[in-house]
Amino acid sequence: MNKRRCAHAVLLAAALTATLGGCNYKAHHQQSANDYGSRTANDPKMSGVRAYSHVVTDPRAHDNRYFEYSSALSYRLSNVPGVANAIVMVTDKNAYVGISTDLTATGVRSHGGGQKAREQDNTGTTEGVYNVDTGSTSWDLTKIVTPYNSSFSHKDISDLSTEFRQTLANEVRKMAPNVNGVHISANMEYVNQLLGYAKAAWDGQPLAPLTPSFNRLAKYMFAAGDEVPLPVPEPTAHAARKHG
Repeated sequence: MNKRRCAHAVLLAAALTATLGGCNYKAHHQQSANDYGSRTANDPKMSGVRAYSHVVTDPRAHDNRYFEYSSALSYRLSNVPGVANAIVMVTDKNAYVGISTDLTATGVRSHGGGQKAREQDNTGTTEGVYNVDTGSTSWDLTKIVTPYNSSFSHKDISDLSTEFRQTLANEVRKMAPNVNGVHISANMEYVNQLLGYAKAAWDGQPLAPLTPSFNRLAKYMFAAGDEVPLPVPEPTAHAARKHG
């Protein structure tokens, strides 16, 4: 083989290697449980019908007759790559998911994940403080997500990528196949208010009296409701002793 043919063979082999390598990377990118950034039509995480719910205009979709905290679903979703914490409530109609995110996966945000896009300022960690603006070392233990030294929140439902929401909703439907809608948000206020309902459940309080306020929260978040939901009051010391 002369030098020209040898060089052509080398270039052809290199091109084939790059092509195959690119295909393998693309397949890995689509199938990886830690990457929700694929935008291709053949992405296996997006196969099947849409499992998560969009915002609906009919508030009656959130007229739940009862709700309960699901420890099993909350634990399951908290172990999904990209999820830092998860609280899941199941009703006679729907499942409501509140999450905060971390850096264990990429493509979680639908609009990119740069520092400027983050709602949390965690720079105080390197300075040994909680609030880098005030220098305070005090943590707010009543909340899951805060503006400082916290896992990440995302204000709008659409801030979470479709692949990420589809993955979470599929996990919910595996364990709760009869729910109509799976409503997912990483909004800071929503997640912290869900924590209030979870605390009530952990404290042994009956949730039936809280159903109207829970429905108000659901409608406000997922049906553009006008009534601003109010946080669930923290259990009093008396109530804590009573149920302890």
